[in-house]
Amino acid sequence: MKPSLDPVEAAARAEFDAKFAAREKGLTVSRQMIRTSANAIRAFHRGELERCEELMDQAGVLLREAVKLLEDHPDVLFTGFVADAAKEYAEARLTYALGLELALPTPDDLGVWVGPYLHGLGEAVGELRRRLLDLLRSGELERAEGTLGAMDAIVDLLASLDYPDGMTRGLRRTTDVARALVERSRSDLTTTIVQERLRRDLLDRL
Repeated sequence: MKPSLDPVEAAARAEFDAKFAAREKGLTVSRQMIRTSANAIRAFHRGELERCEELMDQAGVLLREAVKLLEDHPDVLFTGFVADAAKEYAEARLTYALGLELALPTPDDLGVWVGPYLHGLGEAVGELRRRLLDLLRSGELERAEGTLGAMDAIVDLLASLDYPDGMTRGLRRTTDVARALVERSRSDLTTTIVQERLRRDLLDRL
């Protein structure tokens, strides 16, 4: 006897149609969030702090919109593109706070769950390296040392969170990349400090 699968098909289509529609809307919002967050970081490095804050606020609104769109579909919300967009938003907020030596916002402050927040924190190390190099070029060695100290602290924290990659979505790799950037930055800072000492010694002898 051939079973009647019409009710099963109807139930499956109803669920998947709703999920697919929400997913497509969430994907569009997430792409906007990623672009907006990246533009915020660029504005920060250009010293356009007011523009940076405006863009970060826009990205925060987009994150809340994505969460609202997908709140009935947690299997989509907490993995994939929304998590990636949340990471970019966290990176922008954390880069701003670290670069200006402000108190770090927490995951709850940002409305970002812990995994994307930690990845954003790890990737902020790359933005801090860029800032450190800018400080070295402008001769602000003390501030550059402070920036390196912040980078070190981030890597120490991430390295201490020794949980399976399946839980952290590959945080170990993000940590390894951040550690390499810290060591390169330490080398750059050390070289600059030594050169500055030699320059001063030569001036003192003249």
